[in-house]
Formats: sequence, structure tokens, C-alpha cells
Amino acid sequence: MFKNISKNTITHRWLINILGVVVLILGITAVVAGIVVNHYYQNATEQYVANRMSIVTSAINRFAGNAQTNYNSEIRSIVENYEYKSQIELMVIDINGDVAVTSSGFMVDDIGELPDYEKALESDNGIGSEIMKLETGEKVLAYTALIAPLGSDYQAVRMLVSMESVDRQVVIIVAAMSLFFLAIITLMIFTGQFFVRSIVNPVSEINNFARRIATGDFSDRLTKKSDDELGELCDSINYMVNELANTESLKNEFISSVSHELRTPLTAIKGWAETLMTIRDDPETFSKGMRVITGETQRLSDMVEELLDFSRLQDGRLKLNKAKMDILAELGETVLIYQERAKELGITLDYYEPEMLPFVFGDKNRIKQVFINIVDNAIKYSNAGDKISVEAYLEGGDIVVSVSDTGMGISKEDLPKVKAKFFKANQTRRGSGIGLAVADEIIQLHGGTLTLESELDVGTTVMITIPPMEGETVKKDKSDKVNVELISTDDERKIIYEQSEGQQ
Repeated sequence: MFKNISKNTITHRWLINILGVVVLILGITAVVAGIVVNHYYQNATEQYVANRMSIVTSAINRFAGNAQTNYNSEIRSIVENYEYKSQIELMVIDINGDVAVTSSGFMVDDIGELPDYEKALESDNGIGSEIMKLETGEKVLAYTALIAPLGSDYQAVRMLVSMESVDRQVVIIVAAMSLFFLAIITLMIFTGQFFVRSIVNPVSEINNFARRIATGDFSDRLTKKSDDELGELCDSINYMVNELANTESLKNEFISSVSHELRTPLTAIKGWAETLMTIRDDPETFSKGMRVITGETQRLSDMVEELLDFSRLQDGRLKLNKAKMDILAELGETVLIYQERAKELGITLDYYEPEMLPFVFGDKNRIKQVFINIVDNAIKYSNAGDKISVEAYLEGGDIVVSVSDTGMGISKEDLPKVKAKFFKANQTRRGSGIGLAVADEIIQLHGGTLTLESELDVGTTVMITIPPMEGETVKKDKSDKVNVELISTDDERKIIYEQSEGQQ
């Protein structure tokens, strides 16, 4: 039934831990039950003989006080004419301790020892019993009661009852009980076989399925066959496979995207490098080519640094150099960096700057990296004529930085995934798809949160919440609108602050 069972299998453990224990308990129960039944039948037999003995001794005692010959004669008569002689052998023991008369009338030379008689002599109530074997090998119950009237030749009356029928009855009961227990064990084996298979087979299937997953095969799914824990396990594994498949797909898209992002600046660098090699006397073209090479090199450097940051975050190796910092300084610098670019693209970039916010205990370079990523994304996914608003204020004791745009927006299906690694909601726009994931991790390391609200073709709002340093307070939450415009000239950049009404 259970063939080639390894010691490390569930079936083997079930056989040892469950079936083995049940068999042991039933075996002990059968033995104890046999002992109890045997003891019960022996006591019942002894009680039966004791009752018969009480009747005989009562009859003998009625003759006490009569003439000796009549007394002895009456005792012999009672023994020889005993009505239950077919069931019980009745004997009389004389004052010398020998069997004088038996109800069967046979010779008494093979009676053997009389341990029950010895017990009767030693007991206080004059009663003695013993289960013993005769010289013929027959098992009997010997029961002796002392009579010893004055002037009598007889001292005790003894009864012998065969225990063979009692033993047979005990054997029959124990055998029936053993057969019942054996039927229980057999039923357990058959039902257990199906139960173990209902666990082992799905587990084996799951094991084989997991091995296929390990090889990178995400095309198959487990079939849920029950609503129990195994069914839940199948659901969990199928969910895991879906997530792995999505991650694998995102990873492939990420590799493709990064390859494209790397190829574009490399192509530009290579092209201009080859061009510059052929140029000898064109300073303007040479200067333009060097600007392109420098810009594309910086772009490559930023991409590599972003990938390194992501790797450090994944491995838990990203360390923050935290210190007391002014978050408005980093936010304002970020806005200034992107103001001219937004203007060139026809995008309005407004910054609503408060007069003061509490200081933050954080890594200013990493915080600025987050701001750059968020503003860059807002510009990246906006078109000419769109508007981007950057605002900072205090709310509920926390510092909130909000970056809103009226750009392309994100669909409801993609919104929950935008902070996942490798994910890009729009494959037509540049980017690696890990910048937002890195930004989210950095904000979390500062004890804050990064949340997004978006609607497709309407716009996106990114909310960054960071707790201030302990003990820091602020005098003013918000200021009026400040429009920052950068005008580029050949030699310098001039910053013009046009304050709206109320900000004189």
C-alpha cells in the first residue's frame, strides 16, 4: 500500500507519528481490556462459588450439636448428593488436612497441594481461594471454607470450578475487541492513504511548479482544486508568479529603456567626437560640439548615479549624511535649475514659497535629488502650454512639498504601480523608470511619505511629507504667490522676482 517510502516524506512521518501512535494506543487498550475482562470474569466466578459455598456451609452448620456419627454422615451425604456436582467439585477436608470425600466419588490421590486450604487456615474469616492448575493441567478455581465443629472428623469444605470456559470467554471477547481495533487500523490506513495523497500529490505538483519558476518559466499557473490551506497556497503562488512575471517584464522593459537612454547620448558623443576630429578652424562648431559632449556626458553620469542609488537601496547600502538643513533652500534651487528649461518648452513653472519653514534633519543632497526627480518628471510628462506649480507649507506639524502639473496624467490602472521599480507609465518619454522608486525610498528613510494623485489627460500631483526636527517651530505657514522667471543672455543669467499683490 505504501511502497518505497522515504524516511523524509510526509507519508513516512504520518505512518510513524499518527498511525504508529494509534496502533500503540489500541494495542495497549486491547491488553488492558483483556486484563480487565479476565479479572472481571474471575471475580464473577469466585463470587458465584462463594455463594454456593455459603449455602453448603449453612446446611452443614444446621447439623452442629447432633451426634458425631450423624454429623459426619450428614456431611458425606451433602457432598455425595450435591446437586451442582456437574459444575462444581465439592470436597470435604478432614482434620489431618486430607481430602476425605468428593462429590464425584473418585479417588482423591491426584488432588495435589491445597494452597487455598492453607490460606483459609491463615485468614481471619476462614476463607481461602486460589486459581491453580491440577496435575492434569486443568486450570481451576479452588475455594475453601473452614467448618471445624466440635467432635467432627472434618475441618473444611472445598470447591473446585474449572476456569477453562471462563478463559475461552475471555479469549473470545479479547479476540472480538482485537478484530474491532484491527478494523479501525485498516480503515485508518485506507482513509489515511487518501488523506496523505491529497496533501502529498498537490505538494509534489507545487514543488515541480516551483522548480519551473526557478528556471524562469512564468507561463503556467497552478490549478486550485480545493478551498483549504492548499488552495490558498495555490492562490498565493499564482499571485507570486504573476508578480514575478510582471517584474520580469518590467525588468526587460527597463533594460530596453536604459539601453536606449544610454545609446542616445553615446551616439551624440561619438558623432560630435568624430566631427570635432575633422574640424580644425571652426571655433563655433567646436564650442557647440563640446557643449553637446559635456551635456550628454553629464546625462550619462546622472543615469549611472541613479542606477547606483537604486542598487544601494535594493541592497540596503544607501547611507544618508544627515544634518540640520533648510529644505526651502534645496527646493528653491531645484526650481531655479528647471525654470529656464520649462520656459524653453513653453511650460509655466510657478513656485509658491513661504517665508519660513522648520529645519529638517536630513541629507540635503538626497532631498534635493528627490525634488529634482519630481520636478523633472513633471516637465517630462507635460506639453507646451501646461502649467506646473511647486508649493511648500506646514500642515499638521509636518512639512509638505506639493508638485502639481496639468500634463499627461496617469491612468487608474498604472497609478498604483508608478512607484514600483522598473515601471514606466509612458514608454514614449525618456527615463529609466526607477527614479520615482529611488525618491520614494529616500523620503521613507527620512521618516516621510511620497504620494501621488493623478488623472489621465488632466494632470498629476505629487505630495512629499517630511517631519521637521524636534523642537523646530515656524512663524508663518505660507506666503503669496511668487513667480520666478529666468532670462538668459550670452554672458549671464538674470533672475527677476515679480511679487504679486501683498508681497511688497
